[in-house]
Amino acid sequence: MTRLSDFPVSTRWPAQHPDRIQLYSLNTPNGVKVSIMLEETGLPYEPHLVDITQGESHAPEFLALNPNGKIPAIIDPHGPGGQPLGLFESGAILMYLAEKSGKFLPADPARRWETIQWVFFQMASIGPMFGQVGFFNKFAGKAYEDKRPLQRYVNESKRLLGVLDERLAGRRWLMGEDYTIADIATLGWVNNLITFYEARELVEFGRFVHVAAWLERGLARPAVQRGLQIPSRG
Repeated sequence: MTRLSDFPVSTRWPAQHPDRIQLYSLNTPNGVKVSIMLEETGLPYEPHLVDITQGESHAPEFLALNPNGKIPAIIDPHGPGGQPLGLFESGAILMYLAEKSGKFLPADPARRWETIQWVFFQMASIGPMFGQVGFFNKFAGKAYEDKRPLQRYVNESKRLLGVLDERLAGRRWLMGEDYTIADIATLGWVNNLITFYEARELVEFGRFVHVAAWLERGLARPAVQRGLQIPSRG
């Protein structure tokens, strides 16, 4: 029988509550997807800060859980069949937690797949493109004399915001009246783009009125407010 102690990550980040879902993360746009989801569902969990700035996600213990060396990752001590389950990739974790809790993923098959497609849209497009804007606008890429890469990612980010804006016209959430994992996956990235990445003016965010209203609604949710700070950088 597999136990939590069989996972090497638990030796570097010991569990104080081994009966709870163990979250290994940092409050980055990808990390907060899972902390927000856990806060929204009310599933018991224990967060562990993995400091990616210090290379901790490439420690052997963490790589044993996620060989890609990226946060977030989880271990559910009560996984399928009652056995512990380790998972990485934030989109997969969102889908797993939605099924486990029975929340934020429609039961109707058509709406379920429609929701999942918007999660994949975030994973494949929103995250990578917004992340590149952050790199070239705020971090090491800011020093590059050639500004064509920055402009390329800014233009693509504007296009993606336009896709979101059109989708949200006349809708409260990405799936209409139902708040889902599609919103949870996307909120942190849009928020990060215009705050931490300092790109509000760069992407002309004021043009996307439906996205702005959706973001305001999302940030007003108490679980979102809490999840954005977990695990805190301190």
